[in-house]
Amino acid sequence: MVSFNLADVLVTFLALLGPQKALLSFARIARTLDTHSLRLVAADTAVAAACVGAACALTAPWLATFFHISPPALELAASVVFFIYAIGLVLGIHLDQADHAPGSGDAGAADGAVPDGDADPQHPITSGFRAMLLPFVVSPLAVAAALQDSLAASNWAGRWTVAGAFALVALFDAGCAIVFAPLLVRLHDSVLEVLSRLLGILLAAVGVQLFLDGLEALGALHGSH
Repeated sequence: MVSFNLADVLVTFLALLGPQKALLSFARIARTLDTHSLRLVAADTAVAAACVGAACALTAPWLATFFHISPPALELAASVVFFIYAIGLVLGIHLDQADHAPGSGDAGAADGAVPDGDADPQHPITSGFRAMLLPFVVSPLAVAAALQDSLAASNWAGRWTVAGAFALVALFDAGCAIVFAPLLVRLHDSVLEVLSRLLGILLAAVGVQLFLDGLEALGALHGSH
């Protein structure tokens, strides 16, 4: 049985879902949202992310059994999704943003409204929530980590520790977004793009490392690190 320490699990989720990643995504939707709307989106998405993480942690054994998922397969799937997302950041393609209806991008550009893919100030909560789904609410690596840690726990105490750590990190991210909302709203697009590409390179490396770990767990790779 694996002994779980809340501090260790918190560090894991801070690395995968911490402010260094979440604030960049919040800053992107802040380009079209005011401070109050951004804070509402941060609160709503944090609650949703906490619920998703807790649900994954508490139901991991049944989910793995029902879908016949092994931990290595989970690592490989999460790494592929995360790697694609990271490459999108490097290339300036923001896959986590909500898309408008077909043809709306041209119309928006014509009358100076919302750029295609950004949150809509007329519907700040729903559009902001959609934009934050992949990078925050259902972050692939964070969800995979919650499932893996829960599968290793083998008791309810460990699963509740994983669920609690996930929720604490999500709420901490929301708190940072709420506190720094005025700064995020004023962040220049060029600065945001530079930070996005730097983070994308780091996240791509994390995705590759997780992919290699999954291959090694399956026995496809041999030798020491």
